[in-house]
Amino acid sequence: MPFGIGLPEVLIFLVVVLLLFGASRVPEIGRSMGKGMREFKDAVTGKDDEVPPSLPRAPEDEENVAAAPRERDTVL
Repeated sequence: MPFGIGLPEVLIFLVVVLLLFGASRVPEIGRSMGKGMREFKDAVTGKDDEVPPSLPRAPEDEENVAAAPRERDTVL
């Protein structure tokens, strides 16, 4: 196993977690950790980068034209 952690260390860790949180809370903790890891992975891979269909999309045909500088915006 990675980081020099073997089966005895994993078993000791699981027993300590079971004693600290109890048998009923361990599945909840595992689910929440799994959900958090999945959300992190999705965020890193950019799975949710698309615009939802309810939001209007920016027109791709139009160019972004900068406004003409105003008198006070010019540098002397």
